[in-house]
Amino acid sequence: MGDTRNETMRRVLRREIAGTIGLLADEQDFGAMRRYRTFAFDDHSTYLRQVEILLRTLADQGSHTTVALFDPEDYAEYCAENGLDPDAPASRTRFTARLALTGPAVPYEGQPLSDLVPYLVDEAVRQATWEYAATALAALGPCAGCGEDIGRAALAHASALLSRILAAPAAGARHLVCSVATQPEPLLAVLRTHEDPDGTPRLDDTEALEFTTVLALGLATDSPGGLVVRGSVPGAPDRVHGWRLREGGLAPLTAAEVFDAYCTDAVSGDLLSPESGVDYCAPPDLGDIGLPGHPH
Repeated sequence: MGDTRNETMRRVLRREIAGTIGLLADEQDFGAMRRYRTFAFDDHSTYLRQVEILLRTLADQGSHTTVALFDPEDYAEYCAENGLDPDAPASRTRFTARLALTGPAVPYEGQPLSDLVPYLVDEAVRQATWEYAATALAALGPCAGCGEDIGRAALAHASALLSRILAAPAAGARHLVCSVATQPEPLLAVLRTHEDPDGTPRLDDTEALEFTTVLALGLATDSPGGLVVRGSVPGAPDRVHGWRLREGGLAPLTAAEVFDAYCTDAVSGDLLSPESGVDYCAPPDLGDIGLPGHPH
């Protein structure tokens, strides 16, 4: 009787323990882990299938599980820094537990792995973009002329610009994209807003921070770039407008310039067919704060 009760309590406890699975999402990362003798899989498709079965089993048992990207290079560095044997399952477990705190992790809610993986990769790209932009801003240091911290001033300027953009009259949901032509790769940040019944825009704080940081880096470094807003209201054409980054501020794009930007392939430069049901417009006036000028 006591053993049965103890087993029941253990099952209840297992349901209340949150776990993390480190996922090798692509063939290259999977291949890198095969050099370890204790890594049991030799086929990526089989590995993904088994991970999905495990996730479903844990969900059926009432367990909460998050999925994080497992990077073999980061894992090897982690083991070297902490004196761990990388060919030991316990080391992989410790690293995976760390991922739940340091890396992007997506809760498993019964979705197919084929849907979860792209979202997880997007989260990883978002985090890497924000970390790069934040690090680059911090490295700018003080202004040689006034002594003010350039990165901090640019963040305040970008935040004020974003507030003006979101405060402009607009109905429905908005999709904002900020692109900055940095080296070695361009940065891209996305911010989505939805409208409360009283017309107040609702947004994700993390997305807003990432978006503001990328915009701030473009402003602080006078990098080529742009900010485009697409508004959507059910039953009406989408409205698209935007600005280019110029001299530490935002310069409005004409309706024709927005049309050209949307109808040109960013990689090849080839012309694309315009979307139906889309109006290309001039942007709202942001006031003095939106005019080009040094952010501090």
